[in-house]
Amino acid sequence: MDFYSPFSPIYRDKQVRLDKNSAKLKIEICGTFKGLEMIMAEKTPRKVLITGASRGIGRACALAFARQGDRLYLAARNTEKLAEVAAESLQAGAADVQCIPADLADEGARKACADTTGPLDILVNNAGAIRGGGLFDISMDDWRESWELKVFGYLHMCQLYGALMKQQKSGIIVNIIGLAGRDLRPDYICGSAGNAALIAFTQALGAELQKNNIRVFGINPSATETDRVKSLYRQRAESRFGDPERWEEMLDTNSLPFGRLKRPQEVASLAALCCSDSVQYLSGTVIDMDGGARWM
Repeated sequence: MDFYSPFSPIYRDKQVRLDKNSAKLKIEICGTFKGLEMIMAEKTPRKVLITGASRGIGRACALAFARQGDRLYLAARNTEKLAEVAAESLQAGAADVQCIPADLADEGARKACADTTGPLDILVNNAGAIRGGGLFDISMDDWRESWELKVFGYLHMCQLYGALMKQQKSGIIVNIIGLAGRDLRPDYICGSAGNAALIAFTQALGAELQKNNIRVFGINPSATETDRVKSLYRQRAESRFGDPERWEEMLDTNSLPFGRLKRPQEVASLAALCCSDSVQYLSGTVIDMDGGARWM
């Protein structure tokens, strides 16, 4: 619960007592100040859009914000999976859930999404699947298709919703990016280059929009326990060995921090925490969430 007061009192010989059985915070003041009463205000549900919400980290983010009683907009291509996550989110405590079936690789779909939701309190950019492989394994069409959804998709969503947030003079943008933008990989060159661009973009935008009371930050998850990880490691195995079925050889759990992959809900919990009022000074920062793997 949050406490609000229209006053900034200056008084002497003050005593403050909390009556735990009351719905109000009662403040008794001995001195010159009269009649101050701070009312415990109910939290207003925030409007939160999560892209790529049908599975993995996106689904986990939906549930994390649902537990905080927020009003959710869930966007993804898979209508059936979206409906499942929407039902889970309502059960978890979301104030309301609206599904937006859309391919956000399409510029028109992104504009339609912004028209549907209107201004937001929080935008979580998470949609994106970049093909694995080295430079000579990926066609230019693959590069364009991958970047249209994640790189240009993130940029455009920030542009659309950033403008709305500037009008309301508040908002938070979270970009779920990926550690490949720091730990550059030649066998994931399209993803490394795209993620590196998004890291720089997030840092620059966060430094700029703080002037409008808008926070922008990113999270770089390392390999996370999702269906997409298996697909990615199959692509890497095909690039290295010429055989995608050898993907498990690319994943040595004994060398992973804590002996396991990161769980999607751990990324989601970090995103939800950093969107809280407890972390209001965070902007222009991208957090590496890899369990210390880069230094092992």
